[in-house]
Amino acid sequence: MKINLEHVAVVLNEPHYPENIGAAVRAAKNMGISRFIAVRPADCDLARILKMATHHAEDLVLGIEVHDRLEDALKPFQYVVGTSARRGSHRQFVKNPRQIALELIPISRKNHIALLFGPEASGLANEHIRYCDALVTIPTGEFSSINLAQAVMIMVYEVFTAASGQKEGFTPRLATHGELEAMYVQLKETLTRINFINPENPDYWMESIRRFFSRMRLRGRDVQLIRGICRQIHWYVNSRQSLVVSGQKEHPSDD
Repeated sequence: MKINLEHVAVVLNEPHYPENIGAAVRAAKNMGISRFIAVRPADCDLARILKMATHHAEDLVLGIEVHDRLEDALKPFQYVVGTSARRGSHRQFVKNPRQIALELIPISRKNHIALLFGPEASGLANEHIRYCDALVTIPTGEFSSINLAQAVMIMVYEVFTAASGQKEGFTPRLATHGELEAMYVQLKETLTRINFINPENPDYWMESIRRFFSRMRLRGRDVQLIRGICRQIHWYVNSRQSLVVSGQKEHPSDD
């Protein structure tokens, strides 16, 4: 089995230099990837982008999708792979490009995958990491800083060449990030309301919940089930509050 490249896209979050965008587009084109997304690029000088991409990748340059928010750019994708040179509490489960490329083979059958890269100077921040289902670090020597376009080339090369000797098994369609983000908004509201998470800093507590569900690879119907539970909790809390306001009790035995 090989990866389904039609389901793979490169996403650059807040790239600063049009030359890096052009070189990254060229790398994607070299490795058979036909979808390219830029989020809040600082400079979209088409002439400078095309100069680095060359005329061979002109079609991909002209088809670049541009978004103002990373959340909107990732909505259609079921699986997001973030690249990061940094380690920390939010970045425990980090793999190398070859490992993740092999894991993406079965996922790519029915799911759309985003390869996410951060800005040249700072890389992906923790607020961006929360959207990722997996994290990748490119192994280096003592000097760990890699040019953005070089990082893109390494990743797409590993994805392009990845092959598995295993027979194709069943891989379900996972929930999109649009579906997941709507679920997380509802979960945060529900868990805050029942005092499961601290209302003064709910996003901090939600990070652990995000990581938990990310490891489970939820399907669309799983998301609907969780959202249904949240709605039922809200209904129950509202009904209890109504009883308190009206001075009634739920059961006669409570007297």
